[in-house]
Amino acid sequence: MFLPLRAAVCSALTALLCVAEALPSSGSQIEPSPIRSPSVVAGTLRTDRFQILYTEKSQGAAKALGKRIEEIRDDFEKILGRDWPGVTEIRLGVGRREFEALAMPTRVPPKWSVALAYPDRNIILLDALSLSEPDGPRTLRHELSHVALGQLGGSWPRWFQEGMAMYLTGERFSIAQYASLFASVRQSRVLHFEDLAVEWPDEPEQVSSAYAQSVSFVAFIVQRHGYRALGELIDHVQRGDAFETGFAKAFKTSIWVDENEWRAQLLARYSWVPILTGGSAVWGLLSLVCVGIYFRQRVLVARRRLAMDAAEALALPGDDSTVLESPAPQSLGETLAAPGVGPPPRL
Repeated sequence: MFLPLRAAVCSALTALLCVAEALPSSGSQIEPSPIRSPSVVAGTLRTDRFQILYTEKSQGAAKALGKRIEEIRDDFEKILGRDWPGVTEIRLGVGRREFEALAMPTRVPPKWSVALAYPDRNIILLDALSLSEPDGPRTLRHELSHVALGQLGGSWPRWFQEGMAMYLTGERFSIAQYASLFASVRQSRVLHFEDLAVEWPDEPEQVSSAYAQSVSFVAFIVQRHGYRALGELIDHVQRGDAFETGFAKAFKTSIWVDENEWRAQLLARYSWVPILTGGSAVWGLLSLVCVGIYFRQRVLVARRRLAMDAAEALALPGDDSTVLESPAPQSLGETLAAPGVGPPPRL
């Protein structure tokens, strides 16, 4: 009587064991992500939390990167308070052809880029030549930060992603960022973060300001609430909370309250006083940069208004021709490149 039942139970257990063996274990090799041209890969270098796919030309760069990549991730872990899961794949090629060949087939990098992150796949694509540039380490950290946030959480506001990326790369100490936000504060054109949650400005000077104020606000949040609370925010978002909800739970306040308090100290922090009273050579040079940007922007705005006034005065009644707008104010980089305004030194 019990033999058929016993046989059925044994059969069911056997089937379950077969299914369990077929499922990948936590230590099993994850199926590799697709590459446009797999034949370009010459080898793989592995560390504890990274695997570096390199070409023949980038083998030397891969070995050099392998010696320090774990330390960079340790630095991130200290600030974020936790490490992101899995092994991060870094694809390293030399030159544009290899860079594009190592990309994912459906996600080709823009023509101007030298690095690209695929946060959802835990992958970073790098042109090895960029690592030897002055901004090479910063570029690597920037893309790595996007992977970290992508693996640690779900949906992040754009300002938080970019601000945290720049915070982790040390760009909060950049003279260029200070000068850009200084100009925005003096001209009363600081953007609201609710407008930077999804969309990003199109105008060059607004883009520069958006990056500068994002990293400034992130630095304000970290200084005010600490790394532990920052880690709690990441945990809340990782568990499925909306960013605003996680922000309130972790920091015991709202984004609106913190933003208003951050704005309240901008005039004092980004003023002429520390520039004019600072005795160091850096502050002296910064004063020249800020003065140049501030007055050049004022001249550009004045010229634009005069041109528009002149065009309106010359327009004949009934004339429906379009009035051409004069060029918009230049970006920070274009302003610094103008005659008489030299670029600031790197810190």
